[in-house]
Amino acid sequence: MEITIQSARLLDGAVVDVVLKNGLISEIGNNLKIGTIVEAQKHLLIPGLVDLHTHLREPGREDSETVATASSAATKGGYTAISAMANTFPVADTAGVVEQVYRLGQEAGLCDVFPIGAVTQGLKGDALAELGAMANSKAQVRIFSDDGKCVSDPLLMRRALEYVKTFNGIIAQHAQDPALTVGSQMNEGIVSSKLGLTGWPAVAEEAIIARDILLAEHVGSRLHICHLTTAGGVDLVRFAKARGIDVTAEVTPHHLLLTDDLVSNYDPVYKVNPPLRTESDVLALRAGLADGTIDIVATDHAPHPTEDKDCEWQSAAFGMVGLETALSVVVKAMIDTKLLDWSGLVDRMSVAPARIAGYGKHGGLIKVGANANLALVDTSSKWIVDRNRLASKSKNTPFQGLELPSSVLHTFFNGEHVFNGIENIYKKFVANGGSN
Repeated sequence: MEITIQSARLLDGAVVDVVLKNGLISEIGNNLKIGTIVEAQKHLLIPGLVDLHTHLREPGREDSETVATASSAATKGGYTAISAMANTFPVADTAGVVEQVYRLGQEAGLCDVFPIGAVTQGLKGDALAELGAMANSKAQVRIFSDDGKCVSDPLLMRRALEYVKTFNGIIAQHAQDPALTVGSQMNEGIVSSKLGLTGWPAVAEEAIIARDILLAEHVGSRLHICHLTTAGGVDLVRFAKARGIDVTAEVTPHHLLLTDDLVSNYDPVYKVNPPLRTESDVLALRAGLADGTIDIVATDHAPHPTEDKDCEWQSAAFGMVGLETALSVVVKAMIDTKLLDWSGLVDRMSVAPARIAGYGKHGGLIKVGANANLALVDTSSKWIVDRNRLASKSKNTPFQGLELPSSVLHTFFNGEHVFNGIENIYKKFVANGGSN
């Protein structure tokens, strides 16, 4: 099937027609009318977004999310590639499990789903998982993380960095010193003291970041810092890059916009790991993303069923959904504040994550011969978040009722029209027997 995206505005301001055929951009010009016509009406056409940090829950917690429902949420958010974290049941610590997740992504057919393998067996932090077997599997895993848990043993972390160096892999660290965060419920500070909740100090994150930066330098391997949240952490990554250490870092949309003051009403929707921090941390994160110290935005999409979040604070699960709101939240935090322009946003949410992970079919220029993984965005619109309209199986969004800027109108994956926001249809998902 051929598709012409007619009168699309590119990042350089040019208004063109873009023809998609056989998964590629086959022609760019004017007055083109080939195949199915999608009227862009001068809205912004960008490379599809790429997320290096999502929790898809399948296998084992299909009550929270499945690969298919997460893929549907991803297309609604403008994503054409997502990366599935390893904390499933069973854990994705073997070739068999990562291949299962990879196959489920292919069957959904809405976006590329790239499994992330566990660093340690069962996420227990005792022994390395089957890193080589996962790397050589059909899924060709290149990123490994125990996200949700820190690889706290320095010797084990060193061995992991050494192992993945042999195939240019990456260790993505959840930076949390467990000894400093026993029973922690939120950011340690003025608000936690007032509420009587056990605090999570910034130093618990920063101590692991500092240690792992030094280990990565010593080994000469690639380190990625997951969901950076503190001003001190930004300074440490900036220091590492100045020394030429091969370190990259991500920040989540919610940590760019929300602060720990929101916890004051004990609403578990704001309970997240790592926790919401202070306003000064938020400003430091924004500055770090703007100047390139922080390389990318990653959602840390963490779905939970209602019974796991609609309960008292101490019993509630950590996590927030974010695939469908990520683009708009980053626009609000970074573009509306003039810290980034749209080219900068596309770099942080598409080009850079694809480059870091080696997802060669994503994050490229919009040119003839390029892969047709694209999103069309209305940059002038505003919309109000309604959890009941989310494609995700879980509804634990912290942005309920918030007015956000910019909306995804269409998403194209491998040249196919997988999301049509105008008609509110997830075309291929419905065709495959899914439901919303």
